[in-house]
Amino acid sequence: MKLTRIGGPTVLVELDGWRLLVDPTFDPAGRHYAFGWGTGSTKTAGPAIEVVDLGDVDVALVSHDHHADNLDEAGRAMLPSAGAVVTTASGAGRLGQGDPGRRVPADRLHGLAAGESVTLTGPRPGLPTLVITATPCRHGPPLTHAIVGDVIGFAVRRQGEERVALWITGDTVMFGPLRRVAEELSIDVMLANVGGVRFGVTGPLRFTMTGRDVVDLVAIAAPRVATFAHYDGWSHFVDGEAGLRDAIDGSEPSVHDRAVWLVDGVAVEV
Repeated sequence: MKLTRIGGPTVLVELDGWRLLVDPTFDPAGRHYAFGWGTGSTKTAGPAIEVVDLGDVDVALVSHDHHADNLDEAGRAMLPSAGAVVTTASGAGRLGQGDPGRRVPADRLHGLAAGESVTLTGPRPGLPTLVITATPCRHGPPLTHAIVGDVIGFAVRRQGEERVALWITGDTVMFGPLRRVAEELSIDVMLANVGGVRFGVTGPLRFTMTGRDVVDLVAIAAPRVATFAHYDGWSHFVDGEAGLRDAIDGSEPSVHDRAVWLVDGVAVEV
């Protein structure tokens, strides 16, 4: 498996010949985006790889479509060219509508709720069949679902194997169902979204995991490799890269020794 960090949550995953793209974001830096209910963020770093240089994408994994830091305008525009798009059930309803030039065809669009799966046959000879299962996320404090909307993570397996080749946590705080997934799955590579998102209007409330949270999650999940995304490149990360590095550097060897840091624009073999 090779992982190429493009920016924010956007990571290109090359797995057994498959090309999977996580949460496409390709807008340039500098724009401010409103997330609703008085929250918003400014993009502070552009993509390490431009969308025109990306090449073919077999599957786009969109944890949620309604926040621009996980799917911005340039990312949205490239979705119809992907071989398949897997996202939330509500997000699939939105991505399958609108301008025909930007609409994802229904036969390539898969909307899932947590616990549901889709099986994808390799688009080229010799590729394994993949089973992608949606895993639970809570993108904020209790009782905020009506504000933050549906979000999922992804557990990617080769068909016929119990072990998860890749678990992508999605944007989430620590909560019971996430811990249970970490306890129950046998995981090769874990890709965790971190950053400790907070907004001025919501005070101390957090909307994603901090570095300390992800240290706890790695300790529970015990993947072969733990790596990280979505902790920089936007103004709403309060814990950010510094908090993540401090937490990993200060963690026990059972966590610290599993951590692999991705390099912007560089394919890192894990």
